[in-house]
Amino acid sequence: MTWSFELVAVDHPDAVRILREYMVDVATRYHQRHVPDEEIDGYLEEQHSRDLVPPTGAFLLARRDGVLAGCAGVRVAMPGTTELTRVFLRPEARGQGGSALLVTAAEDVARDLGATVMRLDTRSDLVEARALYARLGYVEIEPFSDGPFAQHWFSKPLVLPLSERV
Repeated sequence: MTWSFELVAVDHPDAVRILREYMVDVATRYHQRHVPDEEIDGYLEEQHSRDLVPPTGAFLLARRDGVLAGCAGVRVAMPGTTELTRVFLRPEARGQGGSALLVTAAEDVARDLGATVMRLDTRSDLVEARALYARLGYVEIEPFSDGPFAQHWFSKPLVLPLSERV
């Protein structure tokens, strides 16, 4: 099994498709009910991803054996600080190590954008995500946002690999 990661524009057809799947997944879990297409459309507009393009951010697609499997976004919050967002793997791609690889690839993108810190917010019901972030060295911090779905805030310093340190 081979994982690959590709930077794409958020209006790329695969990006549009996976962002919709992401929103359906998180909205359904949050509301604990089927979420109609019109409601998903509203969330996609309200929680848009248009800033996930250079120089304000970036958007990654994850592929497993060439098949679209997930995504992650990196948003520049301020000089030196980026935010990890839209981390998602399709259910059939979960539990195979791809999440850690995806977050690591997003951290590399953040470094390329000049970040020395990556932060994120997440919800209480996303237990697996919180466990992943803790396992990858993210620590819980004081709130830095007040979004309706932000219940836990994490941060991690982005240290350069030894090969790149001067």
